[in-house]
Amino acid sequence: MKRQLAALSLITAIVTAPGAAFAQAAFDGTVKVGVLNDQSSLYADVTGQGSVIAARMALEDYMKANPNSKLKVEIIFADHQNKPDIGSNLARQWYDRDGVDMILDVPNSAVALAVSEVTKQANKVHVNGSAGTARLTGDACSPNTVHWTFDNFALANGTGRAIVQTGGDTWYFITADYAFGHDLEAQTSAVVKAGGGKVIGGVRAPLNTPDFSSFLLQAQSSKAHVIGLANAGGDTINSIKQAAEFGIVSAGQRLAGLLVFVTDVHALGLQTAQGLQFTEAFYWDMNDDTRAWTKRFVEKMNGKQYPTMNHAGTYGGMLHFLKAIDAAQTRDGAKIVAKMKELPTDDMTFGKGSVREDGRHIHPMYLWEVKKPSESKGAWDYYKLVKTIPADQAWRPLDQGNCPFVKK
Repeated sequence: MKRQLAALSLITAIVTAPGAAFAQAAFDGTVKVGVLNDQSSLYADVTGQGSVIAARMALEDYMKANPNSKLKVEIIFADHQNKPDIGSNLARQWYDRDGVDMILDVPNSAVALAVSEVTKQANKVHVNGSAGTARLTGDACSPNTVHWTFDNFALANGTGRAIVQTGGDTWYFITADYAFGHDLEAQTSAVVKAGGGKVIGGVRAPLNTPDFSSFLLQAQSSKAHVIGLANAGGDTINSIKQAAEFGIVSAGQRLAGLLVFVTDVHALGLQTAQGLQFTEAFYWDMNDDTRAWTKRFVEKMNGKQYPTMNHAGTYGGMLHFLKAIDAAQTRDGAKIVAKMKELPTDDMTFGKGSVREDGRHIHPMYLWEVKKPSESKGAWDYYKLVKTIPADQAWRPLDQGNCPFVKK
């Protein structure tokens, strides 16, 4: 009986923690990366196949720069459909059955938080390039997760502060009703209040809402000077288009797009989007490196679209992961992430940077304004730089995030 119980305990341990056995296997250079994102809905343009291509570009560039590397890397992808249960189940399947070492991209904060937890349990790696929640480096931080491109603190700190400083002292929020929107509204509200402004109301809209008319009418009747759009992707496009149809901006209220992508501006057109100010980590026309990288990306996308900052973050995060796993020579996820924090970052999309103790990738952020149609000189020439936000000012201070493993 004792032997049977011991055998049963061993089987239970293997079943409940299958990722651990795989993580301890000898490292032979074989690496599998899963790009997990929205392939079919409102975030497909800002992530989708563009992120798969960006990951492949990073692999090409790493192997070209390191011809003696013994890495043998496979990249797969899947659609999480913006559902945490689907995202977490895919993550478990990839880690436990399919031998995936790292999950990349993962827009939608609710999905990202779920995947980060599964990654920690399996002792693998999650490099998030596309979710906004600052909890990934806060109370929900993990020694197995790196948050690369942006977060809601940086967006609020950039856009919210700039608008308050230019007279936007009363705010009404239209917020995507899930983890990302709630966090972005909270972060921006804190910045508004700290700057002497006031939040006078708000409404929460279901994700992927086609009709924002009732929400916009409530915002209009509030008489707030600023309508803060705590949403993204297709929801941002629809809310801005419909605000223009209602004549809200011409009536004296301002729209604050708290997360805007170049693909959103392209869909809106400069006539509708002109004058919008927002914070982003990357724009294709920043310098020679970003222009050269974008040219390759656009060619691989068959000329269909230019890269978003999420695509750039997927590229940078993938490149640094390859550098770290090659140096660490292990499948132990926590050790790989520790190596990512130890090594400096440097890539064509973000330049030089670092990964902080809480997993936050540190780089400058930028406040942009959409050009007038008369200012644009060609295809996808949409932004003009308002302000560079230095890396030491862009991100929430390390001691304010409440990450459990950060030294006090």
